[in-house]
Amino acid sequence: MKVVFPNAQTLPLGVVVKRAPGVTRWAKFAWTVSSVLPGAAAADWKVIRQEGDVTEYHAATLPLTLYVSDAEAYAHELQARAPSVYVVLRQTEQLNDLPWSVALVTASPYEAQDYCDSAEELVEKVPMPEGLHAWIAEFVDTHYEEEAFIKRRRDKTRVDKVDDGIGDARIRQVSDVYRAPRRKEVLS
Repeated sequence: MKVVFPNAQTLPLGVVVKRAPGVTRWAKFAWTVSSVLPGAAAADWKVIRQEGDVTEYHAATLPLTLYVSDAEAYAHELQARAPSVYVVLRQTEQLNDLPWSVALVTASPYEAQDYCDSAEELVEKVPMPEGLHAWIAEFVDTHYEEEAFIKRRRDKTRVDKVDDGIGDARIRQVSDVYRAPRRKEVLS
């Protein structure tokens, strides 16, 4: 069942994953996300380029959905020194040459941070292509309104004039109102 959100926009985004030889004897290969392809067709680990031991795959095409509620996060990402898209990879249980599956593509740095908090996924930061940057900027211009900060002021009511909550009401003497009330029965 596909859920459609009002005021949300979706664009298919292809994910290119590069496999290179590992630099240590413990890792046979190093897997990194090298780029994204806006408007790409569906793919499932299709080889794009192979040079020696380095192979680039069009791993998957996932929808990049922009939500109105996340417009502030997209605005912050567009203002970054190098605007990026985040790709979340999840390890597979299969015993083949492809140990990762592409789980999610997002333009929100806040959502990417949430996935970084878990040790189960790998989050890769990929430079945002110019066309994708323009599309997200148009979405932000349409839906994001920066809220002005309003400093909260204290009430003028003086709460220190009333002696409420001092001591135990069961104690009738003025001295040492903080001592515990005496029990009527003495335990033997």
